[in-house]
Amino acid sequence: MGRGKIAIQRIDNSTSRQVTFSKRRKGLIKKAKELAILCDAEVGLVIFSSTGKLYEFASTSMKSVIERHNTLKEEHQQLLNPSSGVKFWQREAAILRQQLQNLQENHRQLMGEQLYGLSAKDLQNLENQLEMSLRGVRMKKERILTDEIQELSRRGNLIHQENVELCKKVNLIRKENMELYKEVYGTRDLNASGGNALNSYGFSFGEGSHVPVHLQLSQPEPQTCNTSSTDKD
Repeated sequence: MGRGKIAIQRIDNSTSRQVTFSKRRKGLIKKAKELAILCDAEVGLVIFSSTGKLYEFASTSMKSVIERHNTLKEEHQQLLNPSSGVKFWQREAAILRQQLQNLQENHRQLMGEQLYGLSAKDLQNLENQLEMSLRGVRMKKERILTDEIQELSRRGNLIHQENVELCKKVNLIRKENMELYKEVYGTRDLNASGGNALNSYGFSFGEGSHVPVHLQLSQPEPQTCNTSSTDKD
């Protein structure tokens, strides 16, 4: 035989009432979860026991569910009663005007204007607020300057490395110029001239010199024949 139909009425026995509440509450919360998952619905459930204990479930958050409920309820009432909608927006406009006025007054006080009527405690709070703002500005400025210094240091290191590489290339070019001069004029002329000939052709081998090296080759001067002695013979 099946279970008898339970009469929907208050259960007099407190123990049975508590057991039934616990079972039905769990089942109701389970159904709410299933509804939210299966139907992609936003569900909010609030339960108060007979002893005043709160049980709740929200698929997102209870605060967002309540705010959405209140907003939709107000919109629905505005559609049904246009005059109430006008009053609602009038209240909203008044609130926004008051907030704007408070912000303007606060801004003037931060600028040191309209300080009359402020107590010593209010002035101290204003001073603390200014000090906190100034501390934040200085910290931001310090971070920016530190980043710029680090960037300049990094660039300086790169320029130094490039300078070292260029010095190596200049020294290599000097050695190549020396070898080329030896091949063209021979080591005897190089030793006899004491390096003056190299300087005359644009070769500079002084240590520490950073003058750009230019390779210049000049044609040897033609030797003139002594025709007078030949004629006498």
